[in-house]
Amino acid sequence: MQYTATAELLSGKVILITGAGSGIGAAVAKAYAAHGASVILLDKNIPALELVYDEIMENEAPKPALYPLDLQGASIPDYDELSRNIHDNFGRLDGLVHCAASLGQIAPVQHQDPKVWLETLHINLTAPYLLTRACLALIQKYEHASIIFTTDNHKDTAYWAGYGVSKAAIESLSKQLADELECDGRVRVNSIDPGKVQTKFHARAFPAIDPTTLATPEDVVPAYLYLMGQDSLDINGELILAQ
Repeated sequence: MQYTATAELLSGKVILITGAGSGIGAAVAKAYAAHGASVILLDKNIPALELVYDEIMENEAPKPALYPLDLQGASIPDYDELSRNIHDNFGRLDGLVHCAASLGQIAPVQHQDPKVWLETLHINLTAPYLLTRACLALIQKYEHASIIFTTDNHKDTAYWAGYGVSKAAIESLSKQLADELECDGRVRVNSIDPGKVQTKFHARAFPAIDPTTLATPEDVVPAYLYLMGQDSLDINGELILAQ
């Protein structure tokens, strides 16, 4: 989408981003920091998180926080502890962006490894639910807060299995939550479909496609800026196409 954010769009905001070590998550984290936000970087890959942290600091943006967490192995108390740590260290949470995802196994349903299926649904659906649930009370304390889920148009087609099912479900979760929170008017909830983006994740799914023909993670950042900032206060329960 075409959107130009003001330099101070997210000034003073605290925003948690999952999958912040690479790809779209990293691009979103760096853009949010560049527009004034204090970002909390969540990923299981600590060296990757540190690289994103260093780049943000080099650009003299607000100091980010690192929160290494493996969504596959995290327990319910781990998410509650994360929420408490955010409260204790920042005192607020203005936004939550779900970018972490697992591709799982691209194969016919009858040939799916049940263990991989369960792991894929857990990382792509259950973990975002648990994290949102744990952080929601803190997010609801502040006006103009935003929760963004990342989806994909590969949902109803053959072979996308657990990944496709999880993305269909995450869109449903996003709409349910948006509907539940609408009357309060403090938190808006939306989903973004980034489209085909030049990431390692996409390369795994489509190894034969020339990545240079695809949009970069930075190309889809405007949609994430738009839904997190004040220009989208009337947008709730929507699915936004980033390109």
